[in-house]
Amino acid sequence: MPRLFGTDGVRGLANRDLTARLALDLGDAAVRVLGNSAVREGLPEGRRRALIGRDTRVSGDFLASALCAGMSAGGFDVIDAGIIPTPGVAFLTSVLNVEMGAVISASHNLMPDNGIKFFARGGFKLPDSKEDDIEAVLGQDWDRPTGAGVGRVSHETVTATNLYIDHLVSTIAPLNPDKTQPKPLRGLKIVADCANGATSVVAPEALRRAGAEVLVINASPDGYNINKNAGSTHPEQLQAMVKATDAVMGVAFDGDADRCLAVDEDGNMVNGDQIMGILARAKKEAGKLADNTLVVTVMSNLGLKLALKDMGIKTVQTAVGDRYVLEEMLRGGYTLGGEQSGHVINREFATTGDGTLTALTLCNEVVKSGKSLKQLAADFPQLPQQLVNVPNVDKMAATTNAAVQAAVDKESKLLGDTGRVLLRPSGTEPLVRVMAEAATQQQADEVCDRLAKVVADELAL
Repeated sequence: MPRLFGTDGVRGLANRDLTARLALDLGDAAVRVLGNSAVREGLPEGRRRALIGRDTRVSGDFLASALCAGMSAGGFDVIDAGIIPTPGVAFLTSVLNVEMGAVISASHNLMPDNGIKFFARGGFKLPDSKEDDIEAVLGQDWDRPTGAGVGRVSHETVTATNLYIDHLVSTIAPLNPDKTQPKPLRGLKIVADCANGATSVVAPEALRRAGAEVLVINASPDGYNINKNAGSTHPEQLQAMVKATDAVMGVAFDGDADRCLAVDEDGNMVNGDQIMGILARAKKEAGKLADNTLVVTVMSNLGLKLALKDMGIKTVQTAVGDRYVLEEMLRGGYTLGGEQSGHVINREFATTGDGTLTALTLCNEVVKSGKSLKQLAADFPQLPQQLVNVPNVDKMAATTNAAVQAAVDKESKLLGDTGRVLLRPSGTEPLVRVMAEAATQQQADEVCDRLAKVVADELAL
């Protein structure tokens, strides 16, 4: 039986794969695995708390109700923070000292999908072992509390959102002794594409409070338009808007705002690798890059690693997934890491990838450096890269099929030291990702096309 939890929680088609019953059972199982009987200051003896938040997709309504029901029936008092970015839930889980947090979101996926992922005490994503424990007790009967032992559900949307925004702004603009708010981004004209998602209120407000002039697009969620031709997966509108308004730069978020990509003044994309390079160099110069090391994944461009090496910055590589980046960061005591997709984890201020935090710190570096985003990104040139998603295949056989592996070996030998190839089954979708880097775009395209054809032929369902 396939594992219920993927690389980023439980995800699937809402009301088909991810049903209200499953959300109820997940809440019920999570309180058994993640709860403890410790007495919390100011709370009645034995009361335990959880916090949940969600993005803007319409299915979040019934899934949140079901998840709250499962947790409160298990004896937990549940704080429903409403619509709030995923990293906001991680932050609040930490500062409010609750037993666990949960997010209802399918991140960058379109509206029909949804997902549920959990945070342990302190705001950290769960290790595989804890997810396995939750799955092991899913749907089991147990001695649930009754009477005064059942939990309450409280709705704290405004308070939770304001607390999170205060935190974000403080990362680049701590309050002055007289409690006035500094404006480090004053004079910076930017465009923010909120993907009609969870940061539609948070990001514009945080950027404005930090002093930026913000032009906002795709910040009118209606439950159905999240990620639709908008945000980090569809930046075309942002690119056009930056050029049309003479903005200095633009930032694009995904639906749950744990990632951020950027656009320079000419409308050129600045990807997660380049953003990480800019921030890593800045941290190194400030003496805040632990062991002068950036944690990246196997998908990060070889160009980033070569540029950082010349700057005296080392890279440590992990499997794809921000949870694996964080695990390596915690293991090695590193302070910065992330993914090419725009997940950037800044351990100085966060326990997970935070798109709005990334936007704020990137904008702050543009102002402090006195350079344009285009100039900063140019220091981290990217080798030509092609990525092809091959659908309708047995993704789990991608690393074991002999013909596929022979094709990978052949292409790798052809590229030698001038590039590389990578095959990776998607953790959230039924497809295999085929990636090639090479000295020229034509060569990368040709290698990727040849490998994609082998994968499609050999692994067809």
